[in-house]
Amino acid sequence: MRVLALDQGTSATKAVVVDVDANRQGITVLAEVDVPVTGQRYDGDAVEQDPEALWRSILDAATAALRSVGGAGGVDCLGVGNQGETVLAWRRSSGEPLTPALVWQDRRAVSITERLQPWGQRLQQLTGLPLDPYFAAAKQTWVREQLLDAEQRDDADVVVTTIDAWVLNRLCGRAVTDAATASRTQLLDLDSTRWSSEACGAFGIDLASLPDVVACDEPLGDTHAFGSPLPVTGAVVDQQAALFAQGCRAAGESKCTYGTGAFLLANLGDTPHRSHNQLATSVAWATRDGDVRYCADGQVYTVGAAVRWLQRLGLIDEPADLDRVGGATPGSGGAVFVPSLAGVGAPRWVPEARGSFSGLSLSTTREHLVHAFVLGIAAQVTMLARAVEDDLGSPLTALRVDGGLTRSTLLMQAQADLLGAPVEVYPHACATALGVAGFALRGHAGAGAEEALVTGWQPDQVFEPAIPRDEAEETYGRWLAALDASIAESQP
Repeated sequence: MRVLALDQGTSATKAVVVDVDANRQGITVLAEVDVPVTGQRYDGDAVEQDPEALWRSILDAATAALRSVGGAGGVDCLGVGNQGETVLAWRRSSGEPLTPALVWQDRRAVSITERLQPWGQRLQQLTGLPLDPYFAAAKQTWVREQLLDAEQRDDADVVVTTIDAWVLNRLCGRAVTDAATASRTQLLDLDSTRWSSEACGAFGIDLASLPDVVACDEPLGDTHAFGSPLPVTGAVVDQQAALFAQGCRAAGESKCTYGTGAFLLANLGDTPHRSHNQLATSVAWATRDGDVRYCADGQVYTVGAAVRWLQRLGLIDEPADLDRVGGATPGSGGAVFVPSLAGVGAPRWVPEARGSFSGLSLSTTREHLVHAFVLGIAAQVTMLARAVEDDLGSPLTALRVDGGLTRSTLLMQAQADLLGAPVEVYPHACATALGVAGFALRGHAGAGAEEALVTGWQPDQVFEPAIPRDEAEETYGRWLAALDASIAESQP
């Protein structure tokens, strides 16, 4: 079987055509196309995308990928992945976007979360998510209050949803969202996997305006966007798709994706345990046969985005310079970097926090700064991993990793060193897309059709810890002190 998987991400849309052997002996990636998402705007706390530019990236990526396999008739089904907490307002009848898309990094809804602080504990119990503008509901409320006029707010045809419902509506006429994406809004009752009227009431959101919640392997109808009719048979949020692709199907198995941000997820099994360490608890996936799995997650908001920031500053010319420049010195020379360029998420949840370099002296070099940058990313992921370990009651025996920055040997070795556990690099460059493909295959051919995608893979590389634990703890301790100082400076 052949499946087209769309991974609609923050900076690009990836379209992948994968062939699954009939005997489920393996997979072949037949096409992989990346199309950048243009029309992005960064302005203080505002991070926006042009929805039409995003839609064009989907059409262009999918069309190019399908062209290499003879068109839409050359594949059996389509799966759609999405970037999670990004939202926009649009008309249900026409699909016309009415506002820019507020990207998950947008922090302007902090005014909403501050207003709802008395609801914080109850909302976290209901939804599994700490109250923070990262999640979709606060941004949905902010969009309705700040970007829509009174007439639009009273118009039942105008809805504010996560980006996936808009994309799916354009593709196949179904304004729906999968359970994993819905769990990233802070409007889903985590235990029932249905919209919570209580949470909707807190945010002032009309429950009737929300899209229907479906399984991740749900057949949604045909799309004619690429010529011949193509069944859309799966939809899932990006990070959970990567968790699925890497075979993290048992409780305790964990992965981290290093993309625009870094996202560490740990499978919790079939029980939605609330975190004792302020991690988010979400639906990992829900399938048509009634199987619901949950995950704990934490995030570093700016990783690939921070690399692009380094480029804009002129400290590096390209991502490969992380190793060439940062690896030219054995350490950071005392410099420490906190990568909180868009606030701090789990487990601290300080949206006002900002990034910092500290520990600088006249002897600090460009090489020291880049090395400190890499250590800072690895340290913040380590903080997330330790919170996961505490919640699970046991240490991580390994961390599976994917994403573009896994190509940095310096970063992966630093991650293993600070984590004190092996780091296993996923062998494919498109983990999220392959996870999306897995759910689409299930939706098309039934449970088990995805097995070749999620089992039997071997790491491309394994990085073992290579420094003494006391040295790792000293480095991590310096970074924690810098984080605390950065957070303290952000407080009024």
